[in-house]
Formats: sequence, C-alpha cells, structure tokens
Amino acid sequence: MKILVMGAGGVGAYYGAKLKLAGEDVHFCARGEHLAAIKARGLIMRGANEEIAVSVPASEDPADFAPYDLILFCVKSYDTISAARQLKGTLSPSGIIMTLQNGVENEAALCTIFPRDTVMGGNARVGAEIAAPGVLVHSGYGYIEFGELDDAETPRALRLAEVFRHGGILGQLTHDLKTIRWIKLMGNNGTNSVCALSRSSLGETLRDPDGHWLTLQLMLETVKVGRAEGAKMSPEDAKSALARLTKISAVDTIRPSTLQDVERGKRLEYDAITGAMIRAAERHGIQVPITRAMHALLKLLDQRLGPSRG
Repeated sequence: MKILVMGAGGVGAYYGAKLKLAGEDVHFCARGEHLAAIKARGLIMRGANEEIAVSVPASEDPADFAPYDLILFCVKSYDTISAARQLKGTLSPSGIIMTLQNGVENEAALCTIFPRDTVMGGNARVGAEIAAPGVLVHSGYGYIEFGELDDAETPRALRLAEVFRHGGILGQLTHDLKTIRWIKLMGNNGTNSVCALSRSSLGETLRDPDGHWLTLQLMLETVKVGRAEGAKMSPEDAKSALARLTKISAVDTIRPSTLQDVERGKRLEYDAITGAMIRAAERHGIQVPITRAMHALLKLLDQRLGPSRG
C-alpha cells in the first residue's frame, strides 16, 4: 500500500516508521531541519530498549510521490484546511485520507475539501515526540483506532485493519466512531490542558492529588457534553481511563503534545480540544466552567508565546 504521512511529527513519524518496517511503501511530508535530517540519515527511532534508523522517502511537497492509497493526516488541527488543500489531487481513485488529529471536528473539515467517501476518522494512541530533527522518541502505547464515518464495516476498512495489524499498530476497527473520538477528546481535555499549563509530565500531574482531581473534573465535563452529542460514554469511562493513565504514567514518561509545544514555544493546539468542547457544550446549553477556565488560560499562554515564534 502506498502511504503518505502528512505531518511527520511524533505521531505521524511513529506510525509511518512502523508501517515502513512492515514493508509498506511509506512517504513522509515534513519541513525544515526535520526534513533535512530524515533525508540525510533516515528517521532515528528510540524506545525503551532500542534505537533503529528507518529510511523513508521524504519531501516538503506531498505531490512529489503521489498518488497515494492512504494518507495518514497528522498535522496540527489549526493547519487542517491549509494542509488539506495541498493534498488535492494526490489520492488514487480509491484512496483514503484518515485524520489522526486531536479533536472531534477534523472529519467535517476534511469533507469540505475531499469527497466524504474518501475520509475516515481515527485516534492516535501513542506517546511520541520529535526530540531533535530526525529523532523520534517513543514513550508509550502505539496503536490506531479508526473507522468509517458511517460506522460501516467495509472491505476497505477491513483491508486497512489488516495493514495496521501487520504493522503492529492496530487498536480496533470501530463501529462507533463518534464514541471513540469523544473518549479520546475526554483524555485530551483533561491531560493536555493540565500538563501544558503546569508544565508537568503526565506522571507528575497524576501523582499530585490536586492535579489528579483537576484532570478528572475536566474529563467528567467532557463526558456530559459527549453524551449530549450522541457518544456512548459515562462517568465510569472517565474514572477507568484516568486509572489506566495513572498506572501507565508511573512507568512511562508521557508528555502530552500540548506540553511539548509549550516547551518548544510553538503554537498551541488548544482550540481543537478545549474550544471544541466549549462549542459543543454551547449547542446543548451545558455549563463547562473548568474547561472554559483552561481554555482562557491556554489562549493567554499561546498569545504570550506568540512573539517568540516570530
């Protein structure tokens, strides 16, 4: 399968490298020093017990290796429309573009650029970051949950599931995309916000009683809104998810993506998380005061970081 990873940051680079190692025809779209490093020596993957170099063709222009059977769309959510426009004409006639981005609004955004029947949705369940140009550090998890927009079990979805399984990255082929996307947002709304504002790793945040409490309250607010949106979730999902995160963060140094962006002075992807929550809450008249507070603080922090980004 010919695959483009659009946005070869921590998430995209990890999945692309795993699929390349499994024998798929993978290409990266990247920029700047990261792109130059990948071209020069491949992607260096570091895990708990190993370091390997993966040779992956890479370019700044996604048209260079087109057409693609699958595009893993991994850019930041604030770049969704501009990046999608760069991809027009790069899918094969039966090609698929799958968002693995944070938030619950990107599928609809992609459908404004691509025909709806070419779009799939998915969750990236991985702890990974680009530690230096061309260097990927994997800290936890490493699988994809995905599905069709209409929740059907189609032949193409089954084929993708087999490709992901062979690559060691299959979590599940879901028949309830809305629910899994809102469950992912539940985790993001809790962990990304608190870790970014406190500049703490997930483990540091959840070991602190107040940090643990705050994360849970944000997740519970997400449950209320997600249920109103039609997701099948409950407060028990929030509690069990937080228990799992607390357990794994005790042994893995997981650093949510928004924390990584704060530390690098990069633009913050808060609107796709807290902003999406607030917009959905307003549709249903639900009060989400803690999420609103986090949104305001993240917006102020993003504005403060702005001048240093040039």
